[in-house]
Amino acid sequence: MVIRMTSLLPRRTVLASLTAVSAAALLAACSDSGGSAQAQTSASSGAAVPAARGTVDMAKLVAEGSLPDQVIGNADAPVTIVEYASMTCGHCANFHRDTLPVIKKDYVDTGKVRMIFREFPFDPRAEAAFMLARCSDDKYFAMIDVLFQQQNNWAGVENASEALLQIARLAGFSQESFEACLTNQKLLDDVRAVRQRGANDFGVDATPTFFINGNKYSGALTVAEMSAIIDSML
Repeated sequence: MVIRMTSLLPRRTVLASLTAVSAAALLAACSDSGGSAQAQTSASSGAAVPAARGTVDMAKLVAEGSLPDQVIGNADAPVTIVEYASMTCGHCANFHRDTLPVIKKDYVDTGKVRMIFREFPFDPRAEAAFMLARCSDDKYFAMIDVLFQQQNNWAGVENASEALLQIARLAGFSQESFEACLTNQKLLDDVRAVRQRGANDFGVDATPTFFINGNKYSGALTVAEMSAIIDSML
């Protein structure tokens, strides 16, 4: 099952809406991790390689959009992974907690994979989380990691603003800089433009969605699944 993209609230409502959004609606806005029935076998690992759900033009995919891409890994790595995620997506959080650390150790840190992370918020709380990560400058990935690790503490609570503020304070935000970030209309527009580009140009409609050397995979891939895909491209 894939749950489709929900409508976002109008402009200039992110900060004010953090106390008013249904938690159930937020945490539903992602895909189940289920692969295609057809798969190949990776010669190097012996694991099943999930079948891709289409392909996109790599040159268009890696071209930057409204915001600079957030990237880890060697620019010359033979495999490039572009991930579209929503900060309120439970499957995205599971991937970042359980799968990404292993992939980073085995493939990113060894120069085999470059990973590009892009914002695909389904709701104002996800927008707010992404905006805070962007406002944290060089702490972007640290903020993303903490927000996913603590997702249950802010994404589904009644007053997400206070919960996000407490997390943001750990990254050096004050009350004033927190509010300034979440009322930055240009940043909000740019985050939404990243999402719209993903949807319009690359057919992203659920999270997480991965493009691995241009091949599209939807759902929170396991370590074995992602390793098999990467190994088949090396």
